[in-house]
Amino acid sequence: MSKLVTIYGGSGFVGRYIARRMAKEGWRVRVAVRRPNEAIFVKPYGAVGQVEPILCNIRDDASVRDALLGADAVVNCVGILAPVGKNKFDDVQHEGAERVARLASEEGVGRLVHISAIGADVDSNSEYATTKGLGEEGVLANFPTAVILRPSIVFGPEDGFFNRFASMSRFGPVLPIVGADTKFQPVYVDDVAHAAVMGVLGQAEAGTYELGGPEVGTLRELTQAMLNVVRRRRLILNVPFFAARIMGGTFDIIKMVSGGLISGPLTKDQVRNLAKDNVVAEDAKGLDDLGIEATSFEVILPNYLWRFRPSGQYDAIKESAQNLKAGHE
Repeated sequence: MSKLVTIYGGSGFVGRYIARRMAKEGWRVRVAVRRPNEAIFVKPYGAVGQVEPILCNIRDDASVRDALLGADAVVNCVGILAPVGKNKFDDVQHEGAERVARLASEEGVGRLVHISAIGADVDSNSEYATTKGLGEEGVLANFPTAVILRPSIVFGPEDGFFNRFASMSRFGPVLPIVGADTKFQPVYVDDVAHAAVMGVLGQAEAGTYELGGPEVGTLRELTQAMLNVVRRRRLILNVPFFAARIMGGTFDIIKMVSGGLISGPLTKDQVRNLAKDNVVAEDAKGLDDLGIEATSFEVILPNYLWRFRPSGQYDAIKESAQNLKAGHE
């Protein structure tokens, strides 16, 4: 019988790419998610019955244990950018990660891959980064041979980074950003998935890997690169951090008062993260150590940001027609 991997958060942005790759490796894939009915799209990643979404609450021991019973390997992709309902940072990224590792160890699971993030630090002033760091500590305390992956900003067709700014660029001549001079090293989602699969297959040594793409750029530079792809001219306006903190704090209050019904575009905790560079450390192991050639975002962005161009899929056709007309004149 083929081996089984349980992927917590396997229908999320990164998780779905890992699920697809694991299915291609011939493994049975159990996708553990909060809403399995919304994860039906993962089933065609493999043969009939090879990829199955199941219900799992990462805050509950029994639920997590049931999801990993019989698994040969486990991948934890669960993470949040802001608290949502009962899913708080500590519950999900610290206690949830520790719970997965502890129960995987108790059940004799062979390998564990944990998706963290560059900037994970128990001493950070950001709750997101602090709980990511605490989660890593909990994972290693219970599963010392785990492979921990720390990606920078992850890009790809379903990302919440380039897609978000590209969508914003459609409205008005000004594009506001926070942390224009903060550096990032965008990494392609399938490269992250490739690294995770290597961890599952035992092709990556235990330890922590920081994953970044071939380009390092400031947020302003990355935003301009996006604008070039969507063929829009916009004034990139940097919002000062003091103003962004006020905005984030105000949105946090509105969210709290509304009981979570109204969420702003920015939180105070996200502003703290945007003040810090998000790049691979010089002494860190990375994609090169895994033998993975990092994919340039310049190659991938046109494949999915075309829909934000003024004429969408017809923009290139109109451009070609204009060039043809100019050539006949």
